[in-house]
Amino acid sequence: MEYFAGIDVSLRSYALCIVDSKGTVLLERELPCEINDIAECLGTFPHPIERIGFEAGTMSQHLFYGLKAEDFDVVCMEARQVNAALSAMRNKTDKNDARGIAQVLRTVWFSPVHMKSREAHGVRALLSTRKALLKKTMDLANEVRGLLKIFGIRLPMTVKHGSFDGVARPLIEMDDVLAHAMIPLLDARVVLYQHFLELDRRVKRAASHDEVCLRMMTVPGVGPIASLTFKAAVDDPTRFKRSRTVGAHFGLTPRRYQSGEHDNPGRISKAGDRDVRATLYAAANALLMRTMAGSQIKSWGMRLMRAKGRRRAVVAVARKLAVLLHRMWTDGTEFRQENVGGMA
Repeated sequence: MEYFAGIDVSLRSYALCIVDSKGTVLLERELPCEINDIAECLGTFPHPIERIGFEAGTMSQHLFYGLKAEDFDVVCMEARQVNAALSAMRNKTDKNDARGIAQVLRTVWFSPVHMKSREAHGVRALLSTRKALLKKTMDLANEVRGLLKIFGIRLPMTVKHGSFDGVARPLIEMDDVLAHAMIPLLDARVVLYQHFLELDRRVKRAASHDEVCLRMMTVPGVGPIASLTFKAAVDDPTRFKRSRTVGAHFGLTPRRYQSGEHDNPGRISKAGDRDVRATLYAAANALLMRTMAGSQIKSWGMRLMRAKGRRRAVVAVARKLAVLLHRMWTDGTEFRQENVGGMA
């Protein structure tokens, strides 16, 4: 008989449930959030565990690689499917969630989630911190703008990030009341912006030293941010059997509702990584609206824009870019305009 262990992961503790192949609950326990405690509990179970499963979350990587190091067969399950199964339970508790995860694992009604490498997570962390510092810099600039409006001072509508301090500081220093209250805010913004510039240089340096990213950046509209974001999100290109599935993986293909005589395609699914989807959308928009050089993919997008509208055209080009970047990665080739029109 086979035995399966389901784990409900939280920040401070884990709920563990072990069931057999018939679904009978054999062990339920709450454990501290430590790999050694889980391995010790599973090791004392009188029968070998066929598979351990848990849903994807922020602690998934630590738990997955930690249990893998202890020679357990571990699977990380797609959170939407697990949530759909657990929603049928009347009472939601960590104990019941662990029991439901174990039953889902036993019935094999789940999709496994690819666990990214530590290097990919390192690149994601670099991109996330850069984005966070840029957002905080913009928030402080908007705060300064709002406070100055109260005193009748209106800054120009468009001021570059690097020029903002030079424009706002002289106006603030003219008034002692404003200077007393807002100079520290400007100083904090300057420090944040300097750190953002340093992270931006690190991102560009990382892309310029990566062979795959350099090939991706030969595509019009794709820069260091887009190439690094896509590469870190995919991590292992061989996990996609076909390049066409990459667009669906990142939620750039329409949903479909088919029942009886009804067959209605809907909006894009927005599944997968939101940052990758936003980055591909920005790259597609840059390709269509800012890139001056002509290409087949741009011509196709412009025709689609005239027929379907700008937003649909940009989404379609973003999906085509995802397919194209993956194909270039797997083939080891650079961007070739003559082959773009037949893809996706």
